Amino acid sequence: SSNKGESIRNLIKVYKENLNEKKLNLDDDYIKFIRFAENQIEKTGYGIVAMITNNSFLDGVTHRQMRKHLMETFDEIYVLDLHGNSLKKETAPDGGKDENVFSIMQGVSINLLIKSGTGKSLAKVYHAEIFGKQKKKYAELDESSFEAMKWKKLEASDPYYFFVPKDFRLEGEYQEGFHLTKLFDKYTSGIETQRDSFCIRWDKQDLHQVKSDLENLSAEEVTIKYHLKKDGRDWSISNAKRDIIKNNPSSRQILYRPFDLRWTMYTGSSKGFLAYPRDNVMKHLFSDNLCLITSRLTKGESFAHASITKNIGEKIYLSSKTSNNAFFFPLYLYHEDDTKTPNLDQPLWQKINETVGETKPEDILDYIYATLHSPNYREKYKEFLKIDFPRVPYPTDKKIFWKLVELGRELRGLNLLESPKVSDFITTFPIGGSNIVEKKYPIYKDGDVFLNETQYFGNVPELAWNFYIGGYQPAQKWLKDRRGRELSTEDIEHYQKMIVALSETGRIMGEVDEVLRFQRVNHEL
Repeated sequence: SSNKGESIRNLIKVYKENLNEKKLNLDDDYIKFIRFAENQIEKTGYGIVAMITNNSFLDGVTHRQMRKHLMETFDEIYVLDLHGNSLKKETAPDGGKDENVFSIMQGVSINLLIKSGTGKSLAKVYHAEIFGKQKKKYAELDESSFEAMKWKKLEASDPYYFFVPKDFRLEGEYQEGFHLTKLFDKYTSGIETQRDSFCIRWDKQDLHQVKSDLENLSAEEVTIKYHLKKDGRDWSISNAKRDIIKNNPSSRQILYRPFDLRWTMYTGSSKGFLAYPRDNVMKHLFSDNLCLITSRLTKGESFAHASITKNIGEKIYLSSKTSNNAFFFPLYLYHEDDTKTPNLDQPLWQKINETVGETKPEDILDYIYATLHSPNYREKYKEFLKIDFPRVPYPTDKKIFWKLVELGRELRGLNLLESPKVSDFITTFPIGGSNIVEKKYPIYKDGDVFLNETQYFGNVPELAWNFYIGGYQPAQKWLKDRRGRELSTEDIEHYQKMIVALSETGRIMGEVDEVLRFQRVNHEL
């Protein structure tokens, strides 16, 4: 009933208290059912809640208040995590396939919440898990008993109260580093258009047609021509028309996906042509600048969420998961008189200078960029990188710092495709033809990347083909996004540059680890 629905909405507010989150993931129906069941137990003072649900609440950062509240209500909580999240590309510990028990994409868990009526402290939380193929999970569930499960008692504690095992033994060491949001004064998440296919176009000519149509056609005619979905709260065709006609913007390149620059129109007005242009930061990227890109969260993905640009950029540039949105940290801030100042916290910057000598803003950026590309750093601090913006170790050795700056500068040039190395192609494109990326392509076979049955890029290293930036594999995604399109000569050269950049980035990442390993050895000696 509507009254019961209102009651559940009021109950769910409890989970949202003190979160300080801009975007919450607490509106799923399964969470409402858990909260409603919990409320019934609160009324009686004792009882059991047993549910099979989506397992996202077990480790979601925005679910921490929910987990805390459940621990305050119940005396014992048992979670049997059945995994099976295809979105996370989960695998079994032995590397084998992990399947969902319900043949759905979202992982699930069996949750048993017990209130005996005597507990006064936070609940004890126990965790067990089953990996593997669907039939194996069925058999294990059928043959096992509650007592026989290998329950592991968790230290679910402030501030996150995770309901999955976490290794936070290095927390003290990690916390000694500087937080990116403390170093950079201004930062923001990427641009959100809410109508990507309409607002972000392949080329300037296509974008000019969109502008002309907005200026000359009715809202209904534009909607029909571009197959636009129904107007929403934050974007409407009438507001887009008004914004373009009033401000007459020029075309701007926008970083849409890794190595994928496209075109948009930018006025800076919210809820206009672009729903959220993030003008307080993006406006600083219209002049000569550099901008670090990373994520606040890396839920369901291993940390590879470090990139760089000179252009404005889109929100899901680093990942299709909205929880892992891209955040942009410009190096300089431009003022109305065309002067610029470093977007760096002066005391923190000075603290670094006291160890390594006088630095330029670019040196600090390159040091950070190299560190974030260290495979050892990514593995060592993986649990912390899942739940917040990165922290970067303060430099302790002058020589090591400047070596990392050098490697970071080289990485920067490669990732911006500005390094001379990217023009020294390591791939071939030997066969003429339509140049069209056909359906079900690209296909990687024996070092060759096929666009169609006959045409291919030859000698593509497997490292480059499988390389991740954020949640994407650029060598694959860039071509997949162009299915049905004819690659121009410039496109073909661009892809060959990408392969060099990805290959060289992998090599330099190894060098970064060697430098950091040398630092650790010296420190231990």
